Amino acid sequence: MWQKKAKVVVFLSALLCSSFSHAGLEDGIKAANEGRFEEALKEFNYLANMGYAPGIYELAKMYQGGYGVTKNERKAAELLQKAVDLNLPDAMFDLAVMYKEGEGVKKDLQTAVSLFTRAAHKDLPAAQFNLGVMYTNGEGVVKDYAVAMDWYEKAAANNYTLAQFNLALMYFQGLGVEESVEKSYIWNRIAEYNGNENARKSRQLDEQKLSPSEIDEAIKKADAIYERIQAGTYIADSRIN
Repeated sequence: MWQKKAKVVVFLSALLCSSFSHAGLEDGIKAANEGRFEEALKEFNYLANMGYAPGIYELAKMYQGGYGVTKNERKAAELLQKAVDLNLPDAMFDLAVMYKEGEGVKKDLQTAVSLFTRAAHKDLPAAQFNLGVMYTNGEGVVKDYAVAMDWYEKAAANNYTLAQFNLALMYFQGLGVEESVEKSYIWNRIAEYNGNENARKSRQLDEQKLSPSEIDEAIKKADAIYERIQAGTYIADSRIN
C-alpha cells in the first residue's frame, strides 16, 4: 500500500510542477512582450534550470535577439540544442534556421535538413515548408521536386500560406507533378484567401489561360479545399481531381 501511495504523490507532484512551469512561462512571455526583460529573464532562467524545454527555448530567444542580455547567438544555439534534446519542435526549427544561415553555429545544410525534418514530422508547418524549399533548391539534399511537393502539401494542409503559394508555382511549372494551370489557380486562390498578395497576382495570370467555365469550376474546388483546410480535414497527400 505504501508504494502505491508514493507513486500517486509523485504523479501529483509532477502535475503541479508542470502547471506551475506553464504559468511561469506565460508570465515570462508576457513580461518579455511588454519590455520587462529583467523579469522575463528571471522566469526563463528559473524554468531553464528546472529543465523545462519551453523555458529553455524562450531563454534562447532572449540571447538570440539580445533582449535584456548581450546578444549571443552561440549561447542561443547551445540553449536551443538543449531544448531540441528535450524534443521541442520549435527549438528544432529555430536551430535548423541557424545551421542553414550559419548564425551562432557553423553553417551546415545537412544538419539543417535533419532538424527541419524532425520538426516537420511533428507537424510544424514552417518546418514542412522549409523542407519543401530545400528539396526544391537542392540545399543539403538532392533536388527532388516530388518530395518538395509532399512537404508543401503537408504545410498547405496546415494552412501555411507560403506553402499554398509554392504549390501553385509547382503546378504552374509542372515541377514534381503534371503541369496544371487549373491547380495553380486553385492553390493561388487559397493562398489569396489568406492574404497572399503574390498569389493574387499569380491567380490573375492563371485566369488569362482559363475559360470562364473553367474558372467557375476552379473556384468551387478551391472553396471546397479551403473549407476542409479550415476544418482540419484536408488530407495532405491527396491530389485535386
